[in-house]
Amino acid sequence: MEKNINSKEIFKGKNTVVIVHDGQEYYLRITKSNKLILTK
Repeated sequence: MEKNINSKEIFKGKNTVVIVHDGQEYYLRITKSNKLILTK
């Protein structure tokens, strides 16, 4: 089952959030051109 989450809820005014998946950290970032990039 999918759940839609608005990015504004996740970022709360910041440009980067850290997601921990299987013990590893990933960084979800909003770029200057308003795109999302996920990096390790």
